[in-house]
Amino acid sequence: MVGAQGFQAPACRNDGERDIDVCRVVITGAGSGLGLALAQRHAARGDAVACVDRDGGRAQAACASLAGSGHAAFAADVGDDVSMAALRDAVLAWGVPDVLVNNAGIASGGSLLESTMDEWREVLEVNLLGVVRGCQAFLPAMLARGSGRILNIASFAALAGAPSIMSYGVAKGGVLTLSEQLRAELHGSGVSVSVACPAFFPTNLLQQWRGTEAMKTQAAKMMARSGDTLDGVADNIFEACDRGRFLILPTRGAAMHWRLRRWLPSLYFRQLMASVAPRRRRN
Repeated sequence: MVGAQGFQAPACRNDGERDIDVCRVVITGAGSGLGLALAQRHAARGDAVACVDRDGGRAQAACASLAGSGHAAFAADVGDDVSMAALRDAVLAWGVPDVLVNNAGIASGGSLLESTMDEWREVLEVNLLGVVRGCQAFLPAMLARGSGRILNIASFAALAGAPSIMSYGVAKGGVLTLSEQLRAELHGSGVSVSVACPAFFPTNLLQQWRGTEAMKTQAAKMMARSGDTLDGVADNIFEACDRGRFLILPTRGAAMHWRLRRWLPSLYFRQLMASVAPRRRRN
């Protein structure tokens, strides 16, 4: 664990209502990218944020950059049982979270036959089981208090059914299914669940890349021409989660594509194949 920056233990009411300017928020992968952007929005509202990152120095830097006080920084690897157990103990000593954001993840790309079992194990351990570990760590305390919110960051890859994102899409699909089932399990408990499924937008996710270089190059191009920004995506997720929306589609065109796939799956598949045909010919 990395020590807190300007730590002051905030207090939340046991009936689940927020005290003035106080709400505890735990965000994994908060050292950069979307996790940091969400941390900034919570801090700007007056919430106390626990920034969690595998890189302790990055967690500290993120924590120190936030507006307000009461924030904390912790180093933890969501892909490791022992590390997450230690994080649970350290965070609960800081306070029971009102909001848990399971954001940490790594990117991967390539076909089934191009992927290795090592890639599958690592991506599933971090992107899917990392969310399971986060929920298991903090949900019991939320349930005991009778209030809380869990936000899981999945991806539109969970819905797209697209080729060449095999291990990543399967892991994020698991996060979506986990969120759906957890939402049903927690109904009436006072703890709500949301899941965000952004498509490509500019971020630093490719720094943690597993898979083929060809697909990494393609992903970078799709990020660059997405038309979305990190701040815009973070704003959309933050606001939708605050409204209690379950499925959050924060990038342009994602809702339209989701509806098309849901209502006209054959047409969606034909359009998907047409969109990836140039890349398939090049490969």
